[in-house]
Amino acid sequence: MTDALDFSYESRPVRVVFRAGAAVSATPGEVARLGLRRVLVVCGARGAQTARAVADALGPVCVGVHDRARMHVPAEVADVAVQAARAAGADGCVAVGGGSSIGLGKAVALRTGLPLVAVPSTYSGSEMTPVWGLTEHGVKRTGRDAKVLPRSVVYDPELTLSLPVPLSVTSGINAVAHAVEALYAPDTSPLVALMAEEGVRAMAGALPAVAGEPESTQARGRALYGAWLCGSCLGATTMGLHHKLCHVLGGTFSLPHAETHTVVLPYALAHNASAAPDATAAMARALDASDAPTALWDLAGRLGAPRTLAELGLAEADLATAAAQTAGQAYANPRPVTVDGVLALLRAAYEGAPPATLAH
Repeated sequence: MTDALDFSYESRPVRVVFRAGAAVSATPGEVARLGLRRVLVVCGARGAQTARAVADALGPVCVGVHDRARMHVPAEVADVAVQAARAAGADGCVAVGGGSSIGLGKAVALRTGLPLVAVPSTYSGSEMTPVWGLTEHGVKRTGRDAKVLPRSVVYDPELTLSLPVPLSVTSGINAVAHAVEALYAPDTSPLVALMAEEGVRAMAGALPAVAGEPESTQARGRALYGAWLCGSCLGATTMGLHHKLCHVLGGTFSLPHAETHTVVLPYALAHNASAAPDATAAMARALDASDAPTALWDLAGRLGAPRTLAELGLAEADLATAAAQTAGQAYANPRPVTVDGVLALLRAAYEGAPPATLAH
């Protein structure tokens, strides 16, 4: 960062409640604070049991549980949820679960204007952003709209106890990706940089503890705290090559969301490192390492996370298509985005080569 400060920062009006047991004990109160009397609970099939516990706590204020959230929010899935909200006469929406559930809640909010309360059960960080995403005809579109920013977020470490360790790890590294790109975003600021570095430090310290003792609410709480900070960074800044690449890989090739972020992140950071030295240095501090991309790659490997796109089911023949799609979009990135550059990044990620091979 230069000596002369020059930035803008917008603080977004999100209320946060953070404590063990809050999903059931605090969500009804947050709904009441907003004056809501008929809320639809949305979730995915995997988190339906947790969502029903929240629905039970809401009592007669809950007018239904819609458990059809799917990864990358297919447009047809969003259409059905919007119809369900309208048919129930809902005046608000409570999304319980991971990024897919919160993404579906955002789709409902975008189309209907209904206020959203988020009760996250993973470390995606989506709950702290005004960013929405929809996948249609194999293409994932994203945008920003204040309507989709949750009015209230209820963080409950106990809710993440059922998140298996492999998913906890990839979800956590997905959160780290938000902080990485916020550090070199064109609209970053000193406050964002503080949140990003602290968020990465918290998450990188928490994930080995979660893997070693999955039932520890202290470790889970630390990871959720890191996710909150990293998600706040995503909400405040413009994402670059890493996120665009993951949207292409997820929307076009149906690769799993958090796992794709986990595989791609060390390579995207290595690719951008020479053009973003301050951001790379901040990441190295947060990871207590001399080389941030290698440290991220090592962390994933140490915790048993996937480290190649081949493991996730991408075909080698798809690399050129993904590179062309990614380079064909316009977005901010510290290093110019070219087909050749993206293809080299993808090939390294496909093969699982050490990220240092991309250093320039």
